[in-house]
Amino acid sequence: MMDFIKKGLAFGLGLAVTSKEQAEKLVNEWVKKGDLSKEESKDMINQLIQRGEEQKDELKRIMREQLKQMMDELDVATKEDIHWLEQRIQNLEKRGE
Repeated sequence: MMDFIKKGLAFGLGLAVTSKEQAEKLVNEWVKKGDLSKEESKDMINQLIQRGEEQKDELKRIMREQLKQMMDELDVATKEDIHWLEQRIQNLEKRGE
């Protein structure tokens, strides 16, 4: 399961880096062909990078949902569960003193 998580995170990070590089490469090619002016290229790169960031955020959201679903299926204690148990133990210890 950890390999799946690591691969997913690496994919998301790679997606963001590749998106920026690919956006710049693509826009530079359009400028060379004359399909886009240099002034327009900066705006286009920013738009493509923003869209890439939005896609990365969506990927993170989907991965979080999938991980939560997997954790629920595995019936693994969450941080909230552990915190609740710690509080309960402290309360019981206080009663015993």
